[in-house]
Amino acid sequence: MNSSHWLFARCRGHNQSIAVWAILFVHALLLARIAYINAPVFDEIAHLPAGLSHWKFGNFDLYRVNPPLMRMIASTPLLLINPQTDWSSISDGPYARPEFVVGSKFMRANGYESFWLFSICRWAQIPVSMFGGWICFRWARELFGPSSGFVALLLWSTCPNVLAWGSTITPDNGAAAFGVAAAYAFWRWLKTPSWSAALIAGIAMGLAELSKSTWIILFLLWPVLWFAWRCCIRTVVVPKPRVLQLVCLCLLGLYVLNLGYGLDGSFQRLGQFTFISQSLGGPDAHTAPGNRFRDSWIGSIPVPVPANYLRGIDIQKFDFEKGKWSYLRGEQKLGGWWYYYLYALAVKTPLGTLFLMGLTILLLAISRGYSVKFRDEIVLLIPALTVLAVVSSQTGFNRYLRYVLPALPFLFIFASQSAKAFELKQRLPRLLCVISTMMAILGSLLVFPHSMSYFNLVAGGPLGGPRHLLDANIDWGQDLLELKRFVDAHPEATPINLIYFGFADQKLAGFRAEPQSTLDNTVTRPNLTPGWYAISVNHLYGYRHYENDQPTWTRFQHIAPDMMAGYSIYLYHMTAERLDRLNQQ
Repeated sequence: MNSSHWLFARCRGHNQSIAVWAILFVHALLLARIAYINAPVFDEIAHLPAGLSHWKFGNFDLYRVNPPLMRMIASTPLLLINPQTDWSSISDGPYARPEFVVGSKFMRANGYESFWLFSICRWAQIPVSMFGGWICFRWARELFGPSSGFVALLLWSTCPNVLAWGSTITPDNGAAAFGVAAAYAFWRWLKTPSWSAALIAGIAMGLAELSKSTWIILFLLWPVLWFAWRCCIRTVVVPKPRVLQLVCLCLLGLYVLNLGYGLDGSFQRLGQFTFISQSLGGPDAHTAPGNRFRDSWIGSIPVPVPANYLRGIDIQKFDFEKGKWSYLRGEQKLGGWWYYYLYALAVKTPLGTLFLMGLTILLLAISRGYSVKFRDEIVLLIPALTVLAVVSSQTGFNRYLRYVLPALPFLFIFASQSAKAFELKQRLPRLLCVISTMMAILGSLLVFPHSMSYFNLVAGGPLGGPRHLLDANIDWGQDLLELKRFVDAHPEATPINLIYFGFADQKLAGFRAEPQSTLDNTVTRPNLTPGWYAISVNHLYGYRHYENDQPTWTRFQHIAPDMMAGYSIYLYHMTAERLDRLNQQ
């Protein structure tokens, strides 16, 4: 390469780096904005004090249902702030979930300041989401070219689901970022096996395990993918160092997992545990904790994971075995549907992203220029498909699209394959790629900052979303501060009748509302008086989050709201005449 070509390559690489960091900076700003305006939602009220308890006590009992990495990252600022805490409700009963009581007391102890505490702790997670975007860029660029790298980065950075959960203290977006990083590191080791590459892949694997227990599948998936890789290159003799590196890679991932828990309860014998799921505890475990392995030889085997990691899996199995009410397209039932997450992806993914996936499949079918080696494709796609299959198989209940969020970065990288049209200089595919990418970005930003309530245009947008999905897919209590801003601007609306879906106490938000106890969601037809009503979408559609919930407020569907707080709280100014007409309907 002569000096002019070398200088051109350096300049082009420098410009690419500036563009990548610019996109990631915008991504960070988008996350910061949502983190600031949203009220604390259901699970994160428990996640944040649980993370603080891990730091303070070196104990991982609170919120053991998920690994601790993301809530420990989020709660790091609290170590400097030293907020008010109340740990008096911590109990270790087998069926207890004390983290939610602890979370409610944490908010009451800190009052209105708790909203600010949640915002800054959400900001602490932003570098993790930026890291996930950078991995998408790197992997897509190495597979398909620089144009694909930028498309994958844009899809991640503006995806409404990534924005919603990257700005919320839950493990899902972190699991997506660390999961795709682990897969990328593993792919690089497969391409150029070395001890240094195995070291990086093992550490990345451990971080993925610490982000969410969904990634326990990696301990089986990596050996299977390694075997498939060897079959694809048709090598009969496998060098011993590579087998040893694979073993050490998985063992290192296991060690990092245990290290993240401070080796708390690691290698405890299986028979010493007490389980509450029937899968692990036996047929009577739902009412009397047990251990189906205690009297067998299996019970003497040391479990190579932390005690609370295994207990967390047990609690998850318990929840799915008992089942919960689920909602899909206006139907509610106890249990779920095998196709729930596929449907949820179809209605909550921007149309531009779906078009890009379709365009990629079409181009792969008609043009050889877009294909890459089959072994590269399977390492990219099998983790995503496995996550979808495993999560979809758990039909005890279906509530949250976020459960399949770890599959999204792999799908973004796959969809970016169509951007090879820029390197191949094909005008029509290039135009279609640009249009689809812009549609994905604009579709998301038109709903921003209410990204948690995003639905695509085919689903009817956020206003049509409740016809398809409820719960955290549209309403998790995030718009309480939006309601406060409305009340502050309209003092004549106070005291407002609030039927709120969320754990955050509206009194802490600083506006007058009728006590929740007078607006009981278990009463079929409460007596209504004239005034302003603020009704969360989940209650408006009669969602049965708890067993005793009744369709108390569904009659308000017959009238158009006067205002909205975000897309999850509908506001109605009910005069005496309007109430009469409503009761007649």
